[in-house]
Amino acid sequence: MQAVLLIDFGSTYTKVTIVDLESEEIVGTARAGTTIETNIMDGLKAALAQIPEPVEGWKFVRKLACSSAAGGLKMIASGLVKELTAEAARRAALGAGARVLEIFSYELTAQDLDKIMLLKPDILLLAGGTDGGNKEVILKNAEMLSKLPVSLPVVIAGNKAASVQAAELLRKLHNPVVIADNVMPELGVLSVESARLAIREVFLTHIIQAKGLNRAEEFLERIMMPTPSAVLSAAELLAQGHGSERGMGELMIVDVGGATTDVHSIAKGDPSKPNVSVKGLPEPYAQRTVEGDLGMRYSSEALVETAGRHLMDYLGWTDEQVADQLSLYKEDPWRIPQTEEEAKFDAAMGRMAVGLAVDRHVGTIEVVYTPFGASYIQNGKDLTPLAVVIGTGGVLLHHQDPLEILGGAVFNTQEPTILKPQNAVFYLDKEYILAAMGLLREVAPQVALRMMKKYIIKLRRV
Repeated sequence: MQAVLLIDFGSTYTKVTIVDLESEEIVGTARAGTTIETNIMDGLKAALAQIPEPVEGWKFVRKLACSSAAGGLKMIASGLVKELTAEAARRAALGAGARVLEIFSYELTAQDLDKIMLLKPDILLLAGGTDGGNKEVILKNAEMLSKLPVSLPVVIAGNKAASVQAAELLRKLHNPVVIADNVMPELGVLSVESARLAIREVFLTHIIQAKGLNRAEEFLERIMMPTPSAVLSAAELLAQGHGSERGMGELMIVDVGGATTDVHSIAKGDPSKPNVSVKGLPEPYAQRTVEGDLGMRYSSEALVETAGRHLMDYLGWTDEQVADQLSLYKEDPWRIPQTEEEAKFDAAMGRMAVGLAVDRHVGTIEVVYTPFGASYIQNGKDLTPLAVVIGTGGVLLHHQDPLEILGGAVFNTQEPTILKPQNAVFYLDKEYILAAMGLLREVAPQVALRMMKKYIIKLRRV
């Protein structure tokens, strides 16, 4: 047997998948609580111990891992104008899988520094000014950030004419300080991929090391990528196919996790209706959004706050009942629902997370009235024609009717300007293999594709 060990160090659970490359079968899966606070290997060993056949005797041809551990990546973003470079910085941070705690615009103040200390971010993202534009604000903010009483990782993604000087100011205190491309090189032009990559690199090489995840690399070959990147890689493979093995076509994946809810779409997203004009830059064919305030455990309080009255109305609960349930999650972030009421709460939270995350991911349409009549402007992707939606995440796997939760991704006639899928067929990643298959793609892409097509199941209403 050619056994491959694939590991996903999640924010809440460490999940292991063992694959036989010859038979293209999953020969073992397990999960245990991620143990960042003690030793990351404790959770991994606990998961491996659940495999019926002793893993110690197996000879793995490969041992690969991805990670979204450390309770979610918390970031502060700063830019020049709130609607422009500060917003671009926010998108870069969210796209990297962060929970954005605060966005600052214009010049930072002493009160802003106090707030940063109170929020305790993992990384600071400093933007501001188009290339060749304003340099004063980003330099002033770099000087202010160098007065913080603690050292933090910083990613600079602003005016390239000022980035090196800003880095010199920041390196007096902070480490590491990484320079990325400007998130807004020209007015109205977004370029966030370099900043996203820089944030993820800092997360994997610095934050993860600081929290003890590097201890696992003595057992593994290496941690290859963040978990969201592994899922996106699997999504691309499943949509596009590989070689003679056909894919499923354009699709969306909704991953509801303990700290974030991630949405991946592999689709052009062009207007599906006539007389619609697209505003702004073309959206990427392979797009990932990561919502740091929409998590089932570590971000549960933020999810309740974001969902607001929609959650209360859906549940029919009081504020006190919700607060009591959240306290249980705070005490035990690995908690699985023990009663019907807890299962009902988890399902409602999952549906809110799915709905809000997909709302943010898909495009919108607006009506603009002109002297020549009404015209329609599309921002972002039109995913109303999308045929395939795949759900993954613990809340979906443990619920008796995952379609109830995934219903949050469906087009709502009460909100017709939000371009969600209208007639999609829903699937479930029942074996929780998407991240693992993103890893396996690196060494055996056709095997990974065939296994996804075999193990991802079509959902039917119970």
